[in-house]
Amino acid sequence: MPRMKSLPAPDRSTAGASRTGARRRRRPEDRPSRGSLLLRRARRLLRPGAWAVVAFGVLLLVSMMARSAGSADLGGRIRDSLAAVMGLRVAHVVIEGRANTPEPLVRAAIGVMPGDSLLGFSVSAARQRIETLSWVENAAVERRLPDTVLVRLTERRPFAVWQNQKKFSLIDRNGQVVGDQDVAQFGSLPLVVGADAPAFAAGLLDALAAQPSLQSHVAALVRVGDRRWNLRLLNGADVMLPEGNEISALARLAQLQASDALLDRPLAVVDMRLPDRLVIRARTDPAPAPAARKPT
Repeated sequence: MPRMKSLPAPDRSTAGASRTGARRRRRPEDRPSRGSLLLRRARRLLRPGAWAVVAFGVLLLVSMMARSAGSADLGGRIRDSLAAVMGLRVAHVVIEGRANTPEPLVRAAIGVMPGDSLLGFSVSAARQRIETLSWVENAAVERRLPDTVLVRLTERRPFAVWQNQKKFSLIDRNGQVVGDQDVAQFGSLPLVVGADAPAFAAGLLDALAAQPSLQSHVAALVRVGDRRWNLRLLNGADVMLPEGNEISALARLAQLQASDALLDRPLAVVDMRLPDRLVIRARTDPAPAPAARKPT
């Protein structure tokens, strides 16, 4: 047999150089177009989250088209099916701004549970239900992709304690009842008494707050005859204010307190209803126990 001759190994550097040269000698018509380059770049930029946003837009469009065609049920089924395929299910319900509103009531009003379709509930209807809660002044409800419902609450601020027929409730500045549970925790708030007291209390309470020498003696504001106010003092005395002239009467009473310490005397009644005179009736019986400021 003839002897086999070994062939020299190919020069790797030469082969690499020839491939590089081939790439460099690629013809212009073989190069990718600008459109192809943009498409490749877009594919790299489109992450799964971006595709979810695009799919969400398509989902809303399909739902709107079905609803406009009178197929609300069909649109809802399509929406829920696509949401399930995309994984848009509620995993978190976040509530912000809640201080006094019972959390179970808020969650019941939202009407969404973990596992529900993120798109299968009405944001506006949920907001309206939440705003029926007595503590809530207004609310905002948002969907946060991919799995969160966010609720922001603005609660009413307790302004006074209202006593009516031996029942205590909290009211806000507008006279709206905000709650009747755990009222004793707000015992530092002023007390107003009477069926229509909440609707008229804010102006008088502001005027009284401007006279701290009087405010420190007052246990409650009592609405009389749906038309005027009495100040029930801590010592049990009543200051009868004139109808419609409460602010001027308080200013006059503050002057008498500063000059004569009128409210520190053992009085039963201070009648200020007449504009040209002040009627004072002294207490004849033993002084009663100081009136309680806080509801119990």
